[in-house]
Amino acid sequence: MGKKNKRNLSAVAPEKFTGIKLSEPKKYAAGMPAIKVALNHALKEMGLTRSIQTLSSLNQKNGIDCPGCAWPDPENRSSLGEFCENGVKAIAEEATTKRVTADFFAKHSITEMASWSDYEIGKSGRLTDPMILKPGNDHYEPISWEDAFPKIADSLRKLDDPNEAVFYASGRSSNEAAFLYGLFIRAFGTNNMPDCSNMCHESSGVALTETLGIGKGSATLVDFEEAEVIMVIGQNPGTNHPRMLSALEKCKRNGGKIIAVNPLEEAGLMRFKNPQKIHGMVASGTPITDIFLQVKINQDVALLKLIIKKLAKLDAESGDVFDHDFIENKTQGFHGFLKDLACYDEGELLELCGVDSDNLEKAVELLAKKNKIIICWAMGLTQHKNGVDNIKECVNLLLSKGSIGKKGTGTCPVRGHSNVQGDRTVGIMHHISESLNKAFEGAFEFKPPDKDGLDTVHCIKAMHEGRAKVFMALGGNFLSASPDTVYTGEALQNCELTVSISTKLNRTHLVTGQTSLILPTLGRTEQDPFHGKNRYVTVENSMGRVHQSHGNLQPASGNLKSEPDIVTGIAAAYFKGNSNIDWQRLGSDYDFVREKISEVFTGFDNYSVRSKGGGFDLPNNSRSGDFSKLPGGRASFSTCNLPNHNLTKGAFLLMTIRSHDQFNTTIYGLDDRYRGVYNERRVVFMNPNDAKIHGFKKLDKVDLVSNYDGQERRAKNFLVVPYKIPQGNLAAYFPETNVLIPINHFADKSNTPISKSVEVDVKRSNQR
Repeated sequence: MGKKNKRNLSAVAPEKFTGIKLSEPKKYAAGMPAIKVALNHALKEMGLTRSIQTLSSLNQKNGIDCPGCAWPDPENRSSLGEFCENGVKAIAEEATTKRVTADFFAKHSITEMASWSDYEIGKSGRLTDPMILKPGNDHYEPISWEDAFPKIADSLRKLDDPNEAVFYASGRSSNEAAFLYGLFIRAFGTNNMPDCSNMCHESSGVALTETLGIGKGSATLVDFEEAEVIMVIGQNPGTNHPRMLSALEKCKRNGGKIIAVNPLEEAGLMRFKNPQKIHGMVASGTPITDIFLQVKINQDVALLKLIIKKLAKLDAESGDVFDHDFIENKTQGFHGFLKDLACYDEGELLELCGVDSDNLEKAVELLAKKNKIIICWAMGLTQHKNGVDNIKECVNLLLSKGSIGKKGTGTCPVRGHSNVQGDRTVGIMHHISESLNKAFEGAFEFKPPDKDGLDTVHCIKAMHEGRAKVFMALGGNFLSASPDTVYTGEALQNCELTVSISTKLNRTHLVTGQTSLILPTLGRTEQDPFHGKNRYVTVENSMGRVHQSHGNLQPASGNLKSEPDIVTGIAAAYFKGNSNIDWQRLGSDYDFVREKISEVFTGFDNYSVRSKGGGFDLPNNSRSGDFSKLPGGRASFSTCNLPNHNLTKGAFLLMTIRSHDQFNTTIYGLDDRYRGVYNERRVVFMNPNDAKIHGFKKLDKVDLVSNYDGQERRAKNFLVVPYKIPQGNLAAYFPETNVLIPINHFADKSNTPISKSVEVDVKRSNQR
């Protein structure tokens, strides 16, 4: 592509302040403030009638599955509403009455829109028509569906090799859409299928597969009610998965205890005022955390080693702390694990992890007496160089206690996007599986490619280096979600064609290839009619249950297509009838798609019927305590190394976090109510002693600077907010700080970016 056609628009959001206001951090989550905020968002975006229509159906059986997080629904749904504050915000974003029409694009150039904040871009409204950005132009123009599909097909045909195309998938898509997307990509001839798992929970999948034989969690909601101890590590459920607080509350009311492990003391893990209960509204709510271990960023392995080491010492005295029958009959590698553990000094481990020694002893004492233990985690564990080892050390603790494959026990990786786990289940993966390839060949009579494709990080590198020329995204906001924002923006602009299948405008639509297409699709809330019948889709929650989702709103535009329609439309245009696959039928008949899924994947028998109501659970060997298919037929203990940061003098370790007014890269508002930050996102949370040592005062303007491989990356204009965070650690919101994350540094084995442990210097703004 000639440089003269490059637009070179900035991939970074504007570095301007919006008028910060600070208050003391909140001491509880939810309650009346959550109801008030949720209603305000709903009424502002949807109005009264649409709010009632959507929220009454949200997360109900055979209703709308929330497009927010993947937390599972209870069997008995609340008649008051089975949703949370941030679920309402997610629905309001999708069901908004605002529209981004062809006239909108005629009025606003991409140069102008690129100067808007992510919040402003997202609040523009729902996309209504297919649009094309032609080479050298600064405005999108309308294009018909009949012209858009052949345009994409022609670009794919012109490639010298199918591997010059990459196909990204977001976890918002349905099982049906993801399956068809993966089918087309394989039939096209590549396994370049990066997805949002690569950037979030890939470390969980790798660690759990290697140790327990399945890359999914084993705990269920019923297990939460029966657990004696739940450890919540590297996770903020009050903001990211608020309905999880109801499950933790049930555990507490049944006598269970909660251990929270996190660098920040989050309001949702302190106290929960359940808005569905009278006592949650008028009383003080339920204390959630019994023991808080404020660990330093990415020192979870040190903490877990210290806990297990102390448990081992108690077990040597009494013989009843570890579950020796389980260890003997179900696991392997225990003695080697203990031998390695003996090499570590308790004092050094305590210093590394930084937790309070008294609280640590309380946690050890509690864990020594209990066996029904669940460990939950999110990206606070996965997005590090040693992310896989972080998860494996959690598994080590559970295996030593026999807390796998029994009621009230298990692993619980808490996923973000509502169907990110389902996408992977139905075939969105860049790795090769011979058995899966044979299943696709048997069901569709073609030979899938037999070489591994590229994950997210390596697809970005391929685009940047000119080895990949076409980029397509099924949902998501790829640019804002990815690491090394400037580098990723350059990579996208190196493409000949970029295609986004989207519901709303986002920054990826503004930093594009030579040609760019936006294909508007139906949202989860909308009806999907075909021949007078409203079709439904299915999703899988983070605990492996598959169920239906039915939209009930009129589509935002008569020119929208469903994701299955779009994917199969592209496929039909590409193959022009030269395929054994009936793309037209697959795009229209979702029952037929589900039949084909059941042919390719186990556990989906009688799929359409079983997905009704509460849905059905997929097979899970870890849940049933069956490790027979693992090497040696046993679950595996792991020998994990401590993280090695070797920070330079004066440097900090930064973790990127969400505010309470966002979900992933979608910015609902500018407040982080629980942390006491209002009307501002460009803040950096810093320990007060660190601020004093480095000469910073509250609201001083600073730049955050990372330097990897000799390249400086700078996030400009942040305000210092003194906060209760371990010394040497910082926290700041993404996507604003994704610019600091180096493309070449990622987790071993999983290749997940190191978004939660970035070494940075803090410099006064305008200081080099």
